[in-house]
Parts: sequence; structure tokens; C-alpha cells
Amino acid sequence: MAPYATLTEAQLRNRLEPEKGIFIAESPKVIKVALEAGYVPQSFLCEEKHIEGDAKEILAMVPEDVPVYTGSRELLASLTGYTLTRGVLCAMHRPAPRSLAEVLKDARRVVVVHSVCDTTNIGAIFRAAAALGMDAVLMTEDACDPLNRRSVRVSMGSVFLVPWTWIPTGVEGLQQLNDLGFKTAAMALRDDNIDIDDPKLKSTDRLAIIMGTEGEGLPQATIDAADYVVRIPMYNNVDSLNVAAAASIAFWELKRPTSNPSPYGGEKGDGKSCI
Repeated sequence: MAPYATLTEAQLRNRLEPEKGIFIAESPKVIKVALEAGYVPQSFLCEEKHIEGDAKEILAMVPEDVPVYTGSRELLASLTGYTLTRGVLCAMHRPAPRSLAEVLKDARRVVVVHSVCDTTNIGAIFRAAAALGMDAVLMTEDACDPLNRRSVRVSMGSVFLVPWTWIPTGVEGLQQLNDLGFKTAAMALRDDNIDIDDPKLKSTDRLAIIMGTEGEGLPQATIDAADYVVRIPMYNNVDSLNVAAAASIAFWELKRPTSNPSPYGGEKGDGKSCI
């Protein structure tokens, strides 16, 4: 029961022994996405009423020797310290980190999430990245863990659908992207910036969009090292948006046109949406 009741997010991640790291997925829908993406369950914590209800389908997807701990809604809330969303949690084995070259092998449009530590924003950025055609998400080493319980839940499981990995914070990370054939576009305000609908951005073969924190934005050194500095034109003297909202606009505007089937369901560019 330790993963659900006593271990902190840092302890779950287990930086000293990454191969022993785990994370918590919450709600049947999110857990199903993880299972279908190949993530391996360690155990479940489930309200009694959901074993033959909302959790029945996902429990049927896993080996019979995977433990399922169960109890009343009140008992589970007293153990975890919060009321379970949809009454089901799953402790899953954390996958081995992927190299930058592996994640970017076939990528054309990626986002660099620079120093963003808000778990809700991380989840929302992943959900937008999956829905709006980003090929990968790169997290600077000082950003929030995408497999944080809240990030996973807010993303609705999109963290399991989009390839992601860590990248060095600052100029070193941008240099690695340039070495792999990417142009970098820093979302920031500067006198020489260009609008997000500039044709040169859309015509760039491999583009990395760099998003910073809402408060401080991107470091000056990162802005100066980027190939482009890009802004979203705004009205009424508003100069910034929530980072997840700004990311969604950037993803949609700078997506790579394609008619290939989306790995996330449906056709890219087919006009279908889900809210």
C-alpha cells in the first residue's frame, strides 16, 4: 500500500534507482490508455463497487496475479489523503528514459517545455500536443515530471501517447536540437520577434517550439540562442496567456500539414474535435 498511502512523488520516481521507479495513474479511462500504450501495472487500488463496474474492463486487461487492493470510498480516502477520481488508482512501472535522438528520430514538430513546474499546465500541454499534432514533448531537467499523478490525470492519458524525454536546461539543450537538424522558436516578446503565422515558420522542416513559465518567461540566454523569437498577436493590451493556452495556439498554427492517420485516433486535419 505504500505507493498509494505514504510515498511522495519524489520517492515514487526513485531518482537513485530509476529502474525501480513507479507512478500513479488515476481513473479507469486514463489507466486504460496507459495499458493500451504498453505500460506495466504493479497493483490497483479500487473502490469495492467499481470492481464489477467502472474498473471491470481494465482489470480484465491485466494478468490475474496483479494485486487489487479494495475497500470503501471512505477507507481509501483515509489511506491516500484524497478522494479517488472515478474510484480507481493504478501503480505502474516507470519506463526507462529514452534518448533525445530516439525520440526525435522521425519528428518534425516538437515542443520544449522550459522550467514549467505547474502539474496542471504540464498535463494540459501534453493533451494539446497529442490533439494538435506535436510529434514529441521535451522537458527541461528543471521542469515538472510528466508522470506526476495530477499531470497524468489532467492530460487524460495523453502523456502515454506522445513520445517525450528530458533535455538539458538552457542553451545546451538548444544546441543539441540544432545538431539534430531542428530550428528553434522561442515564444517570447522582443523587438525583433515575428508573428506566429509567419510563412518562414510553417515552411521550416523541423521546428522546436520553446514554451516558458507564465511568470518569468524564458531566460534571456535561451531567447538569444533561439533561431526565431515568436509572438502571438493579442488585443486589448494583453501581453501574455496561460502557458497551456499559448501552447495550444502555437501547436495549431505551426503544425505540419499532413493527411496521414494520426497515432492518437482519427485523421490529422479532418476537422473532428473532442471537448
